[in-house]
Amino acid sequence: MSTLDLGVIGNGTTAALIDSVATINWWCFPRLDGDPVFLSLLNGGESDEARGFFALDLASQIHAEQAYLPNSAIVRTTLYDDDGGVVEITDFAPRFMLYERIYRPPMLVRRISAVRGRPRLRVRIRPCFQYGAVSPEVTRGSNHIRYVSPAQTLRLTTDAPLSYILEERHFLVDHPVTLIVGSDESMREGIERTARDLFERTLDHWRNWVRSLSIPFEWQDAVIRAAITLKICNFEETGAIVAALTTSIPEAPGSRRNWDYRFCWLRDAYFVIHALNRLGVTHTMENYLNFITNIVDETKDQDLRPVYGIGRDGDLEEHVAPDLAGYQGKGPVRVGNQAYRQVQNDVYGSVVLAATHAFFDHRLVRRGNGDLFARLEILGKRAIGLFDKPDAGPWELRTTVAVHTFSSVMCWAACDRLSKVAAVLDRPDRAAWWRKQANHLHEVICERTWNAELGHFVSQFDGKDLDATLLLLHELDFLSADDPRFAATVEAIGNKLKSGDFLFRYKTEDDFGVPETWFVICGFWYVDALVALGRRDEARTLFESMLARRNPLGLLSEDIEPASGALWGNFPQTYSMVGLVNSAMRLSSPWEDAF
Repeated sequence: MSTLDLGVIGNGTTAALIDSVATINWWCFPRLDGDPVFLSLLNGGESDEARGFFALDLASQIHAEQAYLPNSAIVRTTLYDDDGGVVEITDFAPRFMLYERIYRPPMLVRRISAVRGRPRLRVRIRPCFQYGAVSPEVTRGSNHIRYVSPAQTLRLTTDAPLSYILEERHFLVDHPVTLIVGSDESMREGIERTARDLFERTLDHWRNWVRSLSIPFEWQDAVIRAAITLKICNFEETGAIVAALTTSIPEAPGSRRNWDYRFCWLRDAYFVIHALNRLGVTHTMENYLNFITNIVDETKDQDLRPVYGIGRDGDLEEHVAPDLAGYQGKGPVRVGNQAYRQVQNDVYGSVVLAATHAFFDHRLVRRGNGDLFARLEILGKRAIGLFDKPDAGPWELRTTVAVHTFSSVMCWAACDRLSKVAAVLDRPDRAAWWRKQANHLHEVICERTWNAELGHFVSQFDGKDLDATLLLLHELDFLSADDPRFAATVEAIGNKLKSGDFLFRYKTEDDFGVPETWFVICGFWYVDALVALGRRDEARTLFESMLARRNPLGLLSEDIEPASGALWGNFPQTYSMVGLVNSAMRLSSPWEDAF
């Protein structure tokens, strides 16, 4: 049965998931949102009849170990057989500087070497196309196998015996073996030499990239792994950052909360930009800001969509892939996301908050100017008109609407930040105008969302319920940390949404019933709120508990099942990794304390 004990390799163009015994069970080709040519994660595993995987099976295998090479996106899996044989498999997607630009082809490299004994290995590569609907035509060349479909062709180049691969027959690994899979392009140099060069340059690239990070004194390995994972989720060509690399891993077993997350949500922009800024990843942050400002430019007087494709495409029409059974057989498998049609009024604040960095961060080459400010003012005025109007809310409810506190506060945040940007641009008239609007929104929101009878803020205008986004009232500067209303709201959330060391996003019934799993990012928001309130010891204990729930390679999905502690939801979840980074930065002791 599939689990999310998976490693991730990628290069800013494409990314793949690898299980604990070195099977690639998810790979979208040729880019992060492409057709998954390896998809057994969503199709019942790697049986003799299954399709959609790239497995390396050691004969008489008894044990496996797996780890990232330190400070890299390279996974090494060691397999042991019952006769003392040991084989190492090193997996990566090439990434390094070449001709003054980043070389990041849609390619995976697998290097196999015997460490001890006489291990015998079987290679099973069974790509499929169009979400499992099409089996490829297979042809062979002198050192390659082509997997051909009407839409695209995949090529495996190797120095292993092609007959053994085509017949899926075990063979003795008595010398290094290389498997390179990617576009249908011939290789100009020797296979083993090419693979060695790609490996060395990729390893050197990632380690140099990690050296440039600003990391906390504590939890350094966890933060480094989160940072590398965020970079892998960055489609570097446009600057977009996807919410996750997968589609349709359920939020809870059998819940049918199965969504496609291979897109870029504007709501995530503020949180991702904050994390990248804290890490000092200015180039990635600048590219992401460029992606967002491109959306601002092309939107003009039209409404912003909550979610965009990684090429800024707005049409993400959702449909079900009928040929896939789903993760652990729990379908449906959805392609596209109907949320792109929803009204989510927080998006205006999300974009303004993210773009604000361009006016204040002097490290950025493309700084904010009067033209960008004028375009952001258009979004701010939309926020004023929508702050008290119903929408689908931050949790993207599909059949109900309400005036959600989070959406309203984000509209306030758009006005607040525009006032601050105007001051930086020496526009006192506009600064005063936007401050007046922000003050008005603040007054209305407090009046409509503070429930005096309950003694805390609520998730909707004139409502009674709680949701975890209320933990962000201080993070967004809507309330000061010493405001007793903030402390009371955090206390209420701890009492009503916290379960063990984790939080539900809410406990009210929605389109699919009452949520059954802990929502990982909410736990990190709670940690951050505790820090703001000065409850650091409690926050540290909870943070350590959350770190312990990462998978063996240090990664997190969207959700955790309370009963089993198993990870559920799309993987790896950008939001979760961002939450880890932000909480670690807030909680860590300063570097000065180490010396």
